[in-house]
Amino acid sequence: MAISEPLPAPAELTAHALHRLRQRPLFLERTAAGLALRDEPPAADQLAGCVPVLLPGQLGHAGFLREHGLRYPYVACAMAGGISSPELVVAMAQAGMLGFFGSGGLDPDRIERAIVAMVAALPGRENFGVNLLHLPTRPQQEWALVELFQRLGVRRVSASAFMDITLPLVYFRVRGLQQDGDGRVRPRNHLFAKGSRIDLLRKFMAPPPAAMVAELLRQGWISATEAELAAHIPLAQEITVEGDSGGHTDKLPTHALLAAAQAVRAELARSQPTAADIRIGAAGGIGTPESAAAALMAGADYLVTGSINQAAREAATSDLVKQLLAEVDVHQVAEAPAADMFELGAKVQVVRHRTLYPARARKLQQLYERYSAWEAIPPEEREEIEHYYFRVPFTAVWAEVESYFSQREPAQLTKAQHNPRQRMALAFRWYLGRSSQWAQQGVAERSTDFQIWCGAIMGAFNHWTRGSFLEAPAERRVVPMALNILYGACALLRARWLAAQGLPLPPAAFEFKPLPPAQLEAGAP
Repeated sequence: MAISEPLPAPAELTAHALHRLRQRPLFLERTAAGLALRDEPPAADQLAGCVPVLLPGQLGHAGFLREHGLRYPYVACAMAGGISSPELVVAMAQAGMLGFFGSGGLDPDRIERAIVAMVAALPGRENFGVNLLHLPTRPQQEWALVELFQRLGVRRVSASAFMDITLPLVYFRVRGLQQDGDGRVRPRNHLFAKGSRIDLLRKFMAPPPAAMVAELLRQGWISATEAELAAHIPLAQEITVEGDSGGHTDKLPTHALLAAAQAVRAELARSQPTAADIRIGAAGGIGTPESAAAALMAGADYLVTGSINQAAREAATSDLVKQLLAEVDVHQVAEAPAADMFELGAKVQVVRHRTLYPARARKLQQLYERYSAWEAIPPEEREEIEHYYFRVPFTAVWAEVESYFSQREPAQLTKAQHNPRQRMALAFRWYLGRSSQWAQQGVAERSTDFQIWCGAIMGAFNHWTRGSFLEAPAERRVVPMALNILYGACALLRARWLAAQGLPLPPAAFEFKPLPPAQLEAGAP
């Protein structure tokens, strides 16, 4: 039975056929009037093409799904300050996806409580993870977190913002290595290395550095067997290339990074057999069916979303932020100085809609670069900063700075005592850090100072969801968002395959509007 007349077909019928993902394959038949779309194969001499059934579980790399016990190749990346909350991570795991708790900037006690909560909510499951930010000035805390992960059974760690390989990373990966009956090395712990520097990602694709493995063995952190097996695995089996994204970003094109990483993997595989099994995921700018389909067609083994997830109800940020995110358009993001690497000139991408934070943060950066001390800034500019930015005297800010760093990093205070410029930098970092806390806590009177990490994909997500149930902030849950992106990607890929075979499809065939999960699972259009 033909499911459409010879083209031009009614738009709604063509879209209906393509978007019913659980239907049988579709076939193209040559007729006197042109190509027709059929749900049964025509005679061989009339067959012009076909498009198979395509479901989200068929996307990405099958080995990735098996390795991590997943149903879908979809990862919700960590957002610092616990914005990627235990609730968000648990929801992802229960739906057969993977989420990472956003541990960046949190005290070890709070991280431990979050892990305990996730383990309790996911009995017998390991498809969840925790983020580990590089802490170059606090290596002991990096060690403490890795030991905490080992003790509490965290088997998946997202390593982000690393500038080089560190001993704690190698320890986490190598600890627990075993060899099965077939001689294959089986890791207990999995590293997801995220970054945009290909030279660094190359190091993660290689086996753990031999010198570091030897040091761990010498200190008794690993066994001789684990040290021997380390040479037969990549340091990170999962490599996530991060393009233009929210938060810390080099604003590089995701597809260029993906292609470069794939080339490095192929190069290494010629001399390092284990590199052939490395999976490369795409992050940055993923948040609509179109962007997901594009990444998958470019060879991404899994998808990683970030900015859009903080708009989900499970995200641990304020309703004020979620409402503001629902209004953001693609052009309403901007770069601003990063709080944690302010002195180095590092940038984060943030919302600029209804907040003065990007402009104010850049002003502080300019003052830091121009003057050698707070006292060297002209009085009228100091008064402006105290009145509009700090809203308290500089002395009050410095008192909070001293309290914070005396507990976290006393060396910073020692340095500031001998360097007035560093003292100014720490005070400016107070404003940068507090601005993200004001946003997360929903402090309405500081809304003009909200720092909200966000990429342009948030605006594209808003355009896509307009007029659907996902338009309202209260309806944005992380799993329905993810499922619609995945199912929509499948529908669009089917449409593109048909178009590539010469079928002139109507515009509706390339539009997939969000649907409630029950309708998606049933395969309804």
